[in-house]
Amino acid sequence: MGIAERLGGLPSLTAVLVSVTGILGAMLGPPIPNLIGVKDWAARGVAIGTASHGIGTACAPQVNEVAGVFSGLAISLNALATSILLLLRLLF
Repeated sequence: MGIAERLGGLPSLTAVLVSVTGILGAMLGPPIPNLIGVKDWAARGVAIGTASHGIGTACAPQVNEVAGVFSGLAISLNALATSILLLLRLLF
């Protein structure tokens, strides 16, 4: 929230949107790949971890162990990339 404020955003709106994104990702993370035909559990896990934050990552192991592992990896790499990109944005 501090980063959102420093970049000119609204921290309260950021908190609400992150929460809604996580909940929607946890709810729609398993059925959407079924609908579009994604069969690889690693790809599903990466999609859930990247798009639905901690809530989706917490739900991914309940769907499949491989999806859970890749979801955790994806959220970690996403956090690292976001931190680096925001640092560069703040410096330049």
